[in-house]
Amino acid sequence: MCVLCFPKALAHVFKTYFLASYYFEFGNWPVDFRWDEAGGHRHPPGHDESGHGRGRGRQIMVQAASGPCLLAAASLATRADGGRPSAWNIFSSFKQMPSRLASYIMAHSLGRWLLYPGSVFLLNQALLPVLAKGQARLLRDYNGKRAKLVARDGNKIDTMFVDRRSKEAGQTEHPGNVLVVCCEGNVSFYQWGCLSTPLKTGYSVLGWNHPGFAGSTGKPYPENDANAVDVVVRFALHRLGFRIQDVVMYGWSLGGYSAAWVAMSYPLLGALVLDATFDDLLPLALNVMPKSWKKLVVRTVKEHFNLNVGELLCRYAGPVLLIRRTKDEVVTTCPFGLEDRVTNLRCNRANALLVQLLEHRYPEVMSQEGLEAVHDWLRAASPKQEEAIYRRYKISDDWCLKELRDYRSSLGHESHFPWRVGKYITCREKKQMAVFLARKHMRNVETTHWSLLKPSDFQMPWKL
Repeated sequence: MCVLCFPKALAHVFKTYFLASYYFEFGNWPVDFRWDEAGGHRHPPGHDESGHGRGRGRQIMVQAASGPCLLAAASLATRADGGRPSAWNIFSSFKQMPSRLASYIMAHSLGRWLLYPGSVFLLNQALLPVLAKGQARLLRDYNGKRAKLVARDGNKIDTMFVDRRSKEAGQTEHPGNVLVVCCEGNVSFYQWGCLSTPLKTGYSVLGWNHPGFAGSTGKPYPENDANAVDVVVRFALHRLGFRIQDVVMYGWSLGGYSAAWVAMSYPLLGALVLDATFDDLLPLALNVMPKSWKKLVVRTVKEHFNLNVGELLCRYAGPVLLIRRTKDEVVTTCPFGLEDRVTNLRCNRANALLVQLLEHRYPEVMSQEGLEAVHDWLRAASPKQEEAIYRRYKISDDWCLKELRDYRSSLGHESHFPWRVGKYITCREKKQMAVFLARKHMRNVETTHWSLLKPSDFQMPWKL
């Protein structure tokens, strides 16, 4: 009896081991989708097949292929005075070569390791058992579908799709019909990252790992990240069959850049949710690096890690929700030794992100009076304080909604931001409108940066 059972048991062990290795060793996985397989799809006017403004995709490919050094060298070829090189420009360029070289070395060593620790080989190896367990959980418990995508720069992107779409006719409002594309932070992976929050809420989800993270190949520089998330969105539209209007980008922490890039590049995107993210990387980098490194840090960030989330966000006109974590200890410029809750709130870079968004969309409302009222609301450290400020300004939601809807109606089909609503209202009404808009675009959650968001705290953005 044992002689008969032993070969079966041995075969089962080998089968289990082979499947486990195949599922996790992503290099053995066949390619499921390429970025250039999206032929025949209709795109918004003024956009190429990737959904970008014309030329944007080409620019990203040049950066990814050439690298900053070759781009810098190309800039030396800039000619003036009828095509002849300017002597002053050549002298200036050579003078800056040492600092450019130092910046390049910094970006491709310490800078990348600090900004994207999830791409460090040793960390990836240490996390293999944890990632394998998370991978198996998604495949087993949620019937997840893993896929390998090839981005336009050649990187292989590891993705996981969980389909929650309703199979019943007429169920258009079913949450599973909405796809949430999850963009992880700088040390998180879809196996155990922010993907779990919308997954538990009932939405269809599509997770992906940054280049260099776990099964994804390449290096996680901004241009490579943009190429990666672009092929993920193409995959959702052309292979999974979702409409762009039914896609919601969810970016947590550093993943906010990838999510905002998609929002800028795909104007018809359904919605954008940015959780525990920032407006610009530079203030955060300057806050943690030595003061004597300031010039090197500024050049390195601007030339190699220009994660300008706020700028990208202002190029998107759809629904936006910013989630500010009131105990966030990461996206804050709070001086060391003063990490109390009130100071953290005041220095949280989500504040600047909200102000930048509102000033772009509603410049008349965000006058000096409106700006002061928003900053007053941002100081609320708890739901009770938030409600107290709301009552103190005596805000009428009905009045604010009517003003906004009347203005939108007056624009007709040309309702692009910025809006001039609020140009003729009183200072008191501007304060009311500004706080109303701040509350509609930002949600406070009492948690730290590294805690997973509770399903009850994940909501779709407000739509007028």
